[in-house]
Amino acid sequence: MDLAVDIPLSLYIHLPWCIRKCPYCDFNSHEQSGEPPFNQYVDAVLLDLEYELSHLDASRALVSIFIGGGTPSLFPSRAIQDLLDGVRRITNCPEPIEITLEANPGAADASRFEGYLSAGVNRLSIGVQSFRDHQLRRLGRVHDAAAACDAIRAARSAGCDNINIDIMHGLPDDKKEDSLFDLSRALEFEPEHLSWYQLTLEPGTVFARKPPKLPDHDVIADQFDLGRRLLQDNGYDQYEISAYARSERRAAHNVNYWEFGDYIGVGAGAHGKLTSAEGIFRTEKRRGPDPYMKHAGEPDATSRSGPLDNSQLVAEFAMNALRLRHGYRAALFSERTGLDVCVANPAVREAVKRGWLTHRNGVIRPTDLGYHFLNDLQLLFLA
Repeated sequence: MDLAVDIPLSLYIHLPWCIRKCPYCDFNSHEQSGEPPFNQYVDAVLLDLEYELSHLDASRALVSIFIGGGTPSLFPSRAIQDLLDGVRRITNCPEPIEITLEANPGAADASRFEGYLSAGVNRLSIGVQSFRDHQLRRLGRVHDAAAACDAIRAARSAGCDNINIDIMHGLPDDKKEDSLFDLSRALEFEPEHLSWYQLTLEPGTVFARKPPKLPDHDVIADQFDLGRRLLQDNGYDQYEISAYARSERRAAHNVNYWEFGDYIGVGAGAHGKLTSAEGIFRTEKRRGPDPYMKHAGEPDATSRSGPLDNSQLVAEFAMNALRLRHGYRAALFSERTGLDVCVANPAVREAVKRGWLTHRNGVIRPTDLGYHFLNDLQLLFLA
């Protein structure tokens, strides 16, 4: 495979600390004990990034940056400024570029938001999850509904014109209409983007060990359908299974994931996917913040798997691209995997036969039925 300099390249930066780990969270997050070593961590991330860039073609420009966690809004704005200044210094980072930072209510205020925007952040993703206090307590969140509203207003007053709000459905003991309260409340703030996703019990979490009583499958399906209709009626386009955006406000960073683009992952526990002349590889960083900082910039900080074989490429492409509501160009499969389209044709034909996909005018797109059976659709490509 030739070096895929035309494949879009994003940067993901993981900031691992949080105030308290939520019982549903399976991300690499660590409860803070005292003040985290913000400056030391930023220095480590930049060393890590330089190490990753030494394995890439220097001409490749970034198309997006995403700062996730953990709770990135725990970091002072000065640390985010230093982080982004360092990224600009050592990468090909054109302007303008989408730069997202995740923020949690209770871990940010208006002055901090102003500092993030001054540093170059131009998209804030606010983890609200619910506007009902009893559900926030059950989810282990450190904020209440009032703090969630205050955080969104603070982001607006700071000048942010590109806000995502995360809202969950399928919460413990919820009835069909209950989750629509949260969604309707979020819509009052007119965010540019909404992530409307189902609470799932992930292995290794507190909820997996002590599962709460979740609504049954039919109730969750009704919540999803009612929520999707409400969002569409309010001018939001569903472009991915859990992502809704107003015109021109799709998350460029996440779209690059779903279209099987490349991304550098730096920070404790961060994952990456990179294409080289030898194939497509996955990377993963040390998970613990202390070991990560100790070894950042050294080969010992990174594990590397690959190159992915043909069956893995087909499966991973499908697991991502089939999430896109409007589908993908059939040619994208070859452009991103280096494989001939015929490799995936048997699965595509079977999915079309079952009514789960359409293949028209060079575009492969899930049908409503295919979206309903998305997991089964994706499994066709794992054979």
